Amino acid sequence: CSGAAAAAAAAANVAHPSSPRGRCGLLSRGPRCCCRPRPSRHRLQAGLRRRGPGIARTAIGLRGVGTASTEDEYGEMRVDGETFKMDEFTLESGVKLKSPQVRYKTFGKLNEKADNCIVVCHALTGNASVDDWWSTLLGDGKLFDTSKYFVFCANILGSCYGSTGPSSTNPETNERYGLGFPMVTIRDSVRAHKLVLESLGVKKIQFVLGGSLGGMQSLEWALIGKELVSKIVVIACGARHTAWQIAISEVQRASIMRDPSWENGKGQALKGLGLARQIAMISYRSHNAYDQKFGRHLAKEMAAEVGTSDSNAAIKQGITPRFNVESYLHYQDQKFLSRFDAASYIRCTQKMDTHDVGRDRGGVEAALASLTQPALIIGFDGDLLYPLKEQEELARLLPNATLREVSSDAGHDAFLLEYEEIQNACADFLA
Repeated sequence: CSGAAAAAAAAANVAHPSSPRGRCGLLSRGPRCCCRPRPSRHRLQAGLRRRGPGIARTAIGLRGVGTASTEDEYGEMRVDGETFKMDEFTLESGVKLKSPQVRYKTFGKLNEKADNCIVVCHALTGNASVDDWWSTLLGDGKLFDTSKYFVFCANILGSCYGSTGPSSTNPETNERYGLGFPMVTIRDSVRAHKLVLESLGVKKIQFVLGGSLGGMQSLEWALIGKELVSKIVVIACGARHTAWQIAISEVQRASIMRDPSWENGKGQALKGLGLARQIAMISYRSHNAYDQKFGRHLAKEMAAEVGTSDSNAAIKQGITPRFNVESYLHYQDQKFLSRFDAASYIRCTQKMDTHDVGRDRGGVEAALASLTQPALIIGFDGDLLYPLKEQEELARLLPNATLREVSSDAGHDAFLLEYEEIQNACADFLA
């Protein structure tokens, strides 16, 4: 799951529409790309209006981020960190995992009262290295203030960044698990992570924060650790995975399973995994982001051949155009192959599909009504995958919720890219 796609960018021939590769082309990582200008911001006058019992709603305006929002949301991925080992762990299904482990990282120091912990939860293909993918929020004086908090982030079960999953060795067979690794739920991972914190002596969590699959974990933390967790921040997710989200995940899983090299989880299925990533990258962004970034421009190699990036020039010459957006998707495809495992991808997307806070809790409304902790819910109006209505529902059903709406063209991945807006929203909430 580690390593780098050495020649992926060169093979993809991805170009910025305005220049061959800008200053760094698409080899840059994350929102701090050197050729990206920060998006212009137009902030609406903050307005609070009642949305039901205990709910405040704040709207923030933010546009013009299309050119800054189409990179892979993660940089180089690592598996380093501390390891928590268990003799056995019983899953929600009753299946017992033998000798599982959890990879985690901490930043800052636990105080004498052991009550200054905060938990950061990663998304689908993330890892415990919040210092890499949310480094802009970690450090003295930042949201994850290491001079004030003991910051904890752990890799979920079923992933391939150090915690036990399909790419791990089954101790009972001494072979790779593959799809022999059992289904794990969001609750399973949160319960496992809670055991890690208990082993570290943590007695209180000031807040739990996560986006997408991380937001699902944040909700489960509040439900499983009602006496432990003081506040939660839930970003870009809903109370349960809907048919729309399950369908998108299933198409990605189908692309992996139909790869001839899949062999029921024994093979790598690289072509299928790459296609799954392409599908995901479309769902993570917005129409405006793609249109502003790529338009109908030709890929770099074809633009050089035709003498212009104008796709109509190629069409007039009888040349089938290869669009810049096509090269970008193939680049993301190849880049992903160096950092994730196909069987892990299947199990992790299935983990997301298990998300339903109402299971065995009397339904969604009853489960959310049982939470008394203050909750900040952040949603993005350009999110096609987890639309704003899902965050509105959470804020309506949680007794003590504040809803923060952010207007952004970055799509679903705004939860990683719009870190300044997240920092500002959380600063108000945590004050």
